[in-house]
Amino acid sequence: MILRHVSIDCADPYKLATFWATATGWPVSDADQAGDDEVLLEAPAPVPGLLFIQVPEGKTVKNRVHFDWLPDERTRDEEVDRLLALGATLYEDHRTADGLGWVTLLDPEGNEFCVERSTSERGGTA
Repeated sequence: MILRHVSIDCADPYKLATFWATATGWPVSDADQAGDDEVLLEAPAPVPGLLFIQVPEGKTVKNRVHFDWLPDERTRDEEVDRLLALGATLYEDHRTADGLGWVTLLDPEGNEFCVERSTSERGGTA
């Protein structure tokens, strides 16, 4: 089997897809626009895309699945600062004094995701 998309329930698919497009650098599908019930964020192959689907209910509990992101152009701390400036919210800070750890953020609809140290911060190993 091949994983085609990761589907994310949300209130405003286009708005949330736009946040993630800015965060990742991946484009929103040309076929999608504001007001659509579903909006696809196209990831580079072979990574699955993110499909944002409008649902009537809001998020009420902790996500059972979340993303762990590894910065590829910045350090972990630079990436966290950039994402906060884009509209993410700090949820839990697990950074340690020795430079290890990760940060858990919330996207604009409250979905948790983590930012880990970059590959270069890990000494070239993911």
